[in-house]
Amino acid sequence: MTVVSLNPSPLLTVYRFAPEKDLQVIETQAPADIFPLQQPGFVTWLNVDGIENQELVETICSELDIHPLVVEDILHTRQRPKIEPYSTFLFLVLNMFSWDADSRSVDQEQVSFIVAKDTLITFQEDIKAGKDVFDGVRARLQNPVGHLRLAGLDFLLYSLIDAVVDEYFTILDKYGEVIEDLEEENLTNPDTGTIERIHTCRRQLFWFRKSVWPLRDVVVWLSREDVDWISDAARLYLRDVSDHVLRILDTLETYREMVMGLVDVHLSMVSNRLNDVMKVLTIISTLFIPVSFITGLYGMNFVNMPELQWRYGYYVVLGVIGVVLLLMLWYFRRRKWL
Repeated sequence: MTVVSLNPSPLLTVYRFAPEKDLQVIETQAPADIFPLQQPGFVTWLNVDGIENQELVETICSELDIHPLVVEDILHTRQRPKIEPYSTFLFLVLNMFSWDADSRSVDQEQVSFIVAKDTLITFQEDIKAGKDVFDGVRARLQNPVGHLRLAGLDFLLYSLIDAVVDEYFTILDKYGEVIEDLEEENLTNPDTGTIERIHTCRRQLFWFRKSVWPLRDVVVWLSREDVDWISDAARLYLRDVSDHVLRILDTLETYREMVMGLVDVHLSMVSNRLNDVMKVLTIISTLFIPVSFITGLYGMNFVNMPELQWRYGYYVVLGVIGVVLLLMLWYFRRRKWL
């Protein structure tokens, strides 16, 4: 492998490889260092980290005579996943997702692909401070006898798309953990914050599914259409990616139903807690009905009430009240109202 590092903080990374030849890696921020992109006998992958420099993107695209509308789509992010065939190249847009452990939410990034003869360009929206999902593909390129180095451009394209889709499964696992935590919280201590977190999770799953859904058409198109740069063998792998996308969509639909079920469970738990409170208050009110009657009866202060002059009348009345309360509690317990 030959590595030429022209800048400690690379923005452009070029990988050139061919069977039985060393892997060439060039890291730079100057477009002039990577031109010409296409070299006979080599497959070239140019990865661009960061697209805030419009002039840089236009310069790179002009090297392959890329249509201005494609350049516009690259620069204006938050496009839906799509594929657009042109006479000399293919243009793909995918959404790359990463999990934010602090906020327990998903960060979205647009990744644009330009696929031409023996040349692949990927535009990543943000400059990576750490690893991204393409790191596994970069590591596999280091193996001189690996299938990635021997198969060519179409298998490289499949590997990059597969890396993006595989990260979706990681996101789904994280959402599964969030749903489990919400379910436990919902059963043990449901409150106003719980229902807010449930609705937040539901909105995120809806947004995630909306972002993944168009990818199905992109992968199906790649696996079925006759494209010069994609072999029949690579289409079989792309068909497998299509199956993965369908599994992801099915899982997302299941998660959405589970979250909606959590809303129903939350309402039931809150209703049950309210019923328990009302039950206790009703029992207390019921217990005080005979107490209020007895105390009200002896609070009328009539002169001819014989018990008013009795020496032990006060204690007897308290005893009667106590016996009545105990009998009522015993009756409630027997009827399983307590």
